[in-house]
Amino acid sequence: MNNKIIPQGPHKNFENIKKLDANGVEYWEARELMPLLGYTEWRNFQEVIGKAARACINSGQAIDDHFVSINKIVKIGLDSRRQVVDYQLDRLACYLIAQNGDSNKPQIALAQTYFAVQTRKQEIFEQMDDSQKRLFVRGEVSLHNKKLFSTAKQSGVSNFGLFNDAGYKGLYGMSLSDIEELKNIKKGELLDRAGATELAANLFRITQTDDKLKKDKVRGDQAARSTHFMVGGKVRQTIKDIGGVLPEHLLAEKHIKELKKDIKNIARKKKLKS
Repeated sequence: MNNKIIPQGPHKNFENIKKLDANGVEYWEARELMPLLGYTEWRNFQEVIGKAARACINSGQAIDDHFVSINKIVKIGLDSRRQVVDYQLDRLACYLIAQNGDSNKPQIALAQTYFAVQTRKQEIFEQMDDSQKRLFVRGEVSLHNKKLFSTAKQSGVSNFGLFNDAGYKGLYGMSLSDIEELKNIKKGELLDRAGATELAANLFRITQTDDKLKKDKVRGDQAARSTHFMVGGKVRQTIKDIGGVLPEHLLAEKHIKELKKDIKNIARKKKLKS
């Protein structure tokens, strides 16, 4: 019996344009991926690729390992051809592009599901060392926090301090100021001092709250705060159910800025040795 899962519907389109290089590594070409993500103009899609590339760099990854610039010849008329820039993108690059695309496009939501859930995103993540994992998740938290605040604003939130604190109270069982005091960290440094596990819990809180506000069409400060608190509490309960360590008990780690410096210094030393 063949147990291989065959992609159906729109997901199959991503499989149809997938290619393999000489080493058997799969990749997608940006210009073929572009229409599947709902973009019609290359210059707009290039902006998304640029954002994704910056996210790749911020996660401590070597951009040339994931975004490969190539030139190709395309037909522009019956007898005319010209050279254009394109990119070979691996799965991580496609995932980052989907995460940085226009979230209002249904194609983007589909791509996020395909490249994040039904692909090897977890395998890519597991290949990173602990520092790279932490940088990667911190970048995701920053990205999705911006999206959440944008959604909250559209929901009529005016006091973002109270809205933000509601999520922390749900997840940590205490206010942000109490968390900072417990962990003995400076004001405003919680996420920059959080390890990969703690960041992952916050990322889940953030993305689920964003979805809940949109789906339930939540309106007003109080309703939005209640939603954020509820979602944070659900994440906290999930951690309890699986026997995990609650986030307030996870130790603060080296500031993310210091970690970035360390990674750059290591990369510089390796380059000098080579």
